[in-house]
Amino acid sequence: MRRTTALRLAAAAVLAGLAATACGTGSADDPANAGQTSQAAEPAAIDTGATVDVRLVLEPTSLDIASTAGAALDQILLDNIYQGLLTRDENNKIEPSLATSYDTSPDGLTYTFRLAKSATFHDGTKVTAADAVWSLQQVTAKGSKNPDAAALASVKSVSASDDHTVVVTLKHRDTGFTWGLTGRAAVVFKKGTDFSSLAGNENGTGPFKLSGWKRGSSITFVRNDAYWGKKAKVAKVVFHYIKDDNAAGNAQQTGQTDIETAADATLLQPFSDKSKYTVLRGDTTDKFTLAFNNASGPTKDVRVRRAIRRAIDNAGLIKALGGAAKPVGGPVPATDPGYEDLTAIDAYDPAGAKKALRQAGYRGGLKLTLQIPNIYPAEIGDYLASELKRVGIQLIVRQVEFQTWLDSVYTKHDYQLSLVDHAEARDLNNFANPAYYFGYDNADVQKWYAAAQTASSDAERDALLKKAARQVSEDAAADWLFVNQTLTVVHSGVTGVPRNFTSNRYDLADLAVAKKK
Repeated sequence: MRRTTALRLAAAAVLAGLAATACGTGSADDPANAGQTSQAAEPAAIDTGATVDVRLVLEPTSLDIASTAGAALDQILLDNIYQGLLTRDENNKIEPSLATSYDTSPDGLTYTFRLAKSATFHDGTKVTAADAVWSLQQVTAKGSKNPDAAALASVKSVSASDDHTVVVTLKHRDTGFTWGLTGRAAVVFKKGTDFSSLAGNENGTGPFKLSGWKRGSSITFVRNDAYWGKKAKVAKVVFHYIKDDNAAGNAQQTGQTDIETAADATLLQPFSDKSKYTVLRGDTTDKFTLAFNNASGPTKDVRVRRAIRRAIDNAGLIKALGGAAKPVGGPVPATDPGYEDLTAIDAYDPAGAKKALRQAGYRGGLKLTLQIPNIYPAEIGDYLASELKRVGIQLIVRQVEFQTWLDSVYTKHDYQLSLVDHAEARDLNNFANPAYYFGYDNADVQKWYAAAQTASSDAERDALLKKAARQVSEDAAADWLFVNQTLTVVHSGVTGVPRNFTSNRYDLADLAVAKKK
């Protein structure tokens, strides 16, 4: 019931677990607290030959992580199959990966990365600085198809000072550069890789290898016993793509899966026995966004956009969905730099919404169309239509195939309103890019965001990001309905399960299964 689409650039992942019931540390009186934030410690004896079955929602359309947009790829491939120079831990903190350490010059323009000397690709070839240099150059090259190419836009040059040392020189200071190296932009491929060959195959450096892909059903990873770092603790992981929440719950109850990600909290009652299950509650950066076309149509008028925002009781929507979500009021969630509570801007005010519509010249009402990928729950569209109807806006809700949405909304910008969950962290840049499908163009926001990227300190950066985010919200560039929390159901005996930000990446490094006595 609580499924949705998550964009990275133009890709879907999952939003789930909005409604809640009594489970874990939660209660019927406080459904937003369903689940708990801790899990059992790894058992003393683990089964290194175990297979773990994991329910996910959205299957990738291709495994070409160098060219194909999609959080569904990042979710399973980053850290597990492919590795970048740096990575993120479960709290979104930057950590070493293929680069075991790095130095920054005093002026912030030169980064020196030292690669793990024992790292190898899955085909057995040693990883060298030449591979890393070539990989970064593919991303920074003119016409790059890498979905994260913008993360390395500040790069001036990349070179190797020896077989295991990479030197990156920037055009200017970039406070987001190391963060950018935690994503697919910094994945190290074997020099000369034909990216088109990766659509259904891989040659990564991670602790798991691709074993098989049953399209429309599952993807299987097996442990890479030749892995250069700490070996995986389980032999095999099977990702089962189950969109329907009832079917996912049944699979978890019957033992077809060991882990159910993105669990629907209205279906948690069968998992209330703590001796058999743990329900984990995690944070996300999934911003469930009602997108407006800022460049054309009625929503080009800021008064119409403000009217729409004021007409929607976001707190009521969260309550209707069960409560396991948080209001945000702007494009920056609480876990990102530059966050502040902006929920007072265009707060729920039906009378104010009607006034704004009259000022915009729509005294007789307004008809708008909302396009939603068909993996969204219909009740959210129904709720929005009901809210807008009260202020004189007739909302026509069209549920479309995700590929249709990508073509018409994301690519062609042919829409009025759209509903999508922007899952990626630190993506305020979308509002600093007038070519993005929002069509939002504010020179001050672009200036402040650019200045934040070259700031001399994190404090200076965050102040500029706050300024930009506030302006975006004041311009009603979109309506950020809520940031969700996610729920994961885990069978007893399974530990090391990712809890936070699971729609962006699902690191299997600590996954373990207790050995049966």
